[in-house]
Amino acid sequence: MAGFVSKQDEKYRDYALNGPILKVLFGVCMPLAIYQAMQAIFKTIDALMAAHIGSQAVSAISSLSQITLMVTAVGSALAVGGSIRVSESYGKGDYDDVRRKCATLYVSAIVIGVLIAAILIPFAVPFLKLLATPQELIDEGVGYFRVEILILSLSFFNTVYIAIERSRGHSKKLMALNIMVIIIKLVFSAVFIYVLQCGVIMIAVATMISQLTLFIVAVISMIRDTGCFKFEFKYASFKKETLLPILQLSYPVAAQKILFAAGKVIVNSMSGMYGALTVGALGISNNIGGLTTNWHSGTHDGASSLVSQNRGAGKYKRTVGVFWRLLFIDVIIGAIGYTIVSFTLPWLAEIFAKSKDSFDSGFCQMIVDIHRYEMIGYITLGIASAADAFLIGMGRAKTVMFLNLARVFIFRVPVLFFLQRFTNMGAEAVGVTMMVSNVSTGIISFIAVMPIVIKTGKMEDATEASEADSSETLTEDVPEASESDKADSNSTENDSNK
Repeated sequence: MAGFVSKQDEKYRDYALNGPILKVLFGVCMPLAIYQAMQAIFKTIDALMAAHIGSQAVSAISSLSQITLMVTAVGSALAVGGSIRVSESYGKGDYDDVRRKCATLYVSAIVIGVLIAAILIPFAVPFLKLLATPQELIDEGVGYFRVEILILSLSFFNTVYIAIERSRGHSKKLMALNIMVIIIKLVFSAVFIYVLQCGVIMIAVATMISQLTLFIVAVISMIRDTGCFKFEFKYASFKKETLLPILQLSYPVAAQKILFAAGKVIVNSMSGMYGALTVGALGISNNIGGLTTNWHSGTHDGASSLVSQNRGAGKYKRTVGVFWRLLFIDVIIGAIGYTIVSFTLPWLAEIFAKSKDSFDSGFCQMIVDIHRYEMIGYITLGIASAADAFLIGMGRAKTVMFLNLARVFIFRVPVLFFLQRFTNMGAEAVGVTMMVSNVSTGIISFIAVMPIVIKTGKMEDATEASEADSSETLTEDVPEASESDKADSNSTENDSNK
């Protein structure tokens, strides 16, 4: 029965559409935010393991990770676009459509992941040279990059699975699964780096082991599932009516993510003007920022599904209510993060500047010089995250694409170019660039989202409209009394009074 939905999924749908907004938001978003925060912490630990090998290893991983993210954007965009369409159908109660879209997403993720791995692994070195990656970083990390690409064939599928589970409100389950993945990765990374004294390639191998574990759990889970979220190959459909709505939302997200990651690659390449270690310092600065902004990512993931579900059910005022509460939460997170990092930045930088052989004081100062500017954008990035979640949930993927492209190609690359050509700033110019980019993005995101928020708030809820239509229909169905009927009625009343 394709249209069957389990009692648990039906219960969550009712809760997402009718429960107290703030309670629903916290219930859905906080487990995801906590996971994202833990992921940032573990990424930081991962970077520390690379630092144990040496500063060059940190720079190689920081540079190649941005390139990997550019490739990963295709799979993550498919997951974002697909899960939003699934959430819409889920909110409408169209469970047949939910099942078709879920099956289609799983099959698409596998096909795309295998194709990308088959193309890029043999041509890894030419591909990295095409992106102007410094030769010393290619020599250090090409093996790491090949393993990372191999991981994509697993992570594409895993990303879709996580996105679909998120649309069902399974936040706690996802947090548990992701923590399991992180712990497995860290344990193997620690063994490879500290016990076996391996190089950077084994950090990627540890990631592959953890992603393979999640892949196995996901396959077992989706086959044993019940209702419209159970995977069966026969429901996969590549017909226009199923695939086109997913692609219409996915391709702007893919373009945005690819170009955004490409912009970061360009910034890394431009940062190499100050030396290869500047690329590593910028990567470490991003990791430190992630301790705050990853909380925004968690709330974003949960809230975009809630926005989509409520929009699909025609609850427009409630949709706007989700946005305003999310905005408040994200601004508070940014303010708290800024306060904490203000006091701990020198200590954090010192940790990353230590390797097994020495302490690199210049690398430490470079991290501080960059991040003391970058951290100014914590609050505005919270605003941008809330706006992004609302726009994605409303199906405005193209708007999000333009905002993120502006973030990199208007407020980042040209600013860094200007600072390098017309000022005497050193590596701190990279930090100033990040500050300008992050603050400007928050401002224009708020300006862009407000007309849509106002327009959505003025839209009539589907339930109110149906009730109004019903009352109008009842009124129209009762014919107005004619003059002769009124006269007969008055005559009858007079007779009875007599």
